[in-house]
Amino acid sequence: MRVISSPRVSEQAVLAALRDAFGDLALRTSPGQFVVDLPGGGDVIHYPAVLSHADVYSVKVSPYLPDPAGPAVVMAWTMLLSLSTGQPLALLDASELTVERTAATTVLAADLLLPPSARTAAVVGYGRVGRAHARYLRHLRPGVTVRAFSPEGIDEAGDGVQAVASLEDAVTDADLVMLCTSAADDVIDPRTLPAGTVVTSISTNAPGAREIPSAAVEALDVYVDALTTLQVAADLTRAAADGWDPAAVRGDLAGLVAGRAQRPSGERPVYFRSVGLGIEDAAVAWAVLHNDNTMTKG
Repeated sequence: MRVISSPRVSEQAVLAALRDAFGDLALRTSPGQFVVDLPGGGDVIHYPAVLSHADVYSVKVSPYLPDPAGPAVVMAWTMLLSLSTGQPLALLDASELTVERTAATTVLAADLLLPPSARTAAVVGYGRVGRAHARYLRHLRPGVTVRAFSPEGIDEAGDGVQAVASLEDAVTDADLVMLCTSAADDVIDPRTLPAGTVVTSISTNAPGAREIPSAAVEALDVYVDALTTLQVAADLTRAAADGWDPAAVRGDLAGLVAGRAQRPSGERPVYFRSVGLGIEDAAVAWAVLHNDNTMTKG
């Protein structure tokens, strides 16, 4: 079994691997997350998946270990297992890969939901994950202007990204708003944005993590990375408890990739909610392993 402690892979390879993985997924269901609570606090999240085209089973384990004396320990490891031999193929340090798959999944969905005419995007929250979102968006849609805002301020926005002073400056007239915070409360209300604006949101380890008000959900064209997200994402579960019908979801990422999901209506803002899936971890890990094999042979 190969151990890859410093995985490397290009944005192009990550996006291609995700397209292939969600294309595989179009006719079946991806397993959701499984959480094991630990004595004394903390947990370990398991992200399983099958990559049919690669004949590989994958599982990522991500322990969250609180430390009263300092920051919590958060780690991630992905193992790839051959479905032909039953033997492990690789163990990868997935800490950085989690950032890559999170950003790439968002941008892949946004690209499929946005019209070709989209010209401006906002990144709200500009830490590691926000910078990765901007990087993947500039790779996939190089003509889009990217504005970035962070409440803590931004020392250096990066190539082609404009740092702005306020949330309003970031989102005004933006075709795409990518929320990349660690918030457990509302960051923005999409109902205040023009119809057709695409808003994306991710999850963090914050309890009850959400970035929009649950009351806004029924006023949006909602898409998810997978239908299992409806049982996990705090904003969506709260909206359902308050009367929103989850059957109103217009599609998942597999359906978008396959071209069978409903298109946005154009009458409301669009909302894509992701929580992180094992299929994403598997796809990126497989791309890393392929890249590592190529470099070793070269």
